Amino acid sequence: MVRAEVRAVLDTNVLLSALIFPGGPPDKAFRLAMQRRYTLLTSDFILEELERVLRLKFGLLITDTAAEIVPPAARLHVVEVCDGDNRILECAVDGRASHLVTGDRKHLYPLRHFEGIRIVLPSEFLGNIGY
Repeated sequence: MVRAEVRAVLDTNVLLSALIFPGGPPDKAFRLAMQRRYTLLTSDFILEELERVLRLKFGLLITDTAAEIVPPAARLHVVEVCDGDNRILECAVDGRASHLVTGDRKHLYPLRHFEGIRIVLPSEFLGNIGY
């Protein structure tokens, strides 16, 4: 059952951790999305970045996603040093996310909140949604 109020973007590094290193908080957050415990949001940018890394580093391909794909509506320029992080923020904003789940402690996590979206680590996310 989807918790309607929880709409979350898992950034690329969280998705990679979930897929490559099972058992930790990223994996649990991803599995909860697959069980429809919350609405997982993603974008073409995130999927392309994920597919590129999986293909180049691990020889794997993405064939399907259970996430709601959010088309970009506006360009953000919040993170100066890593423009890709702005694409992650755009997905969260345009998808009306309640959470942006990240492992990026340098650029995204320090923001903590953006336009009403909680920016959290995977373990914090699990606590926020009661797991």
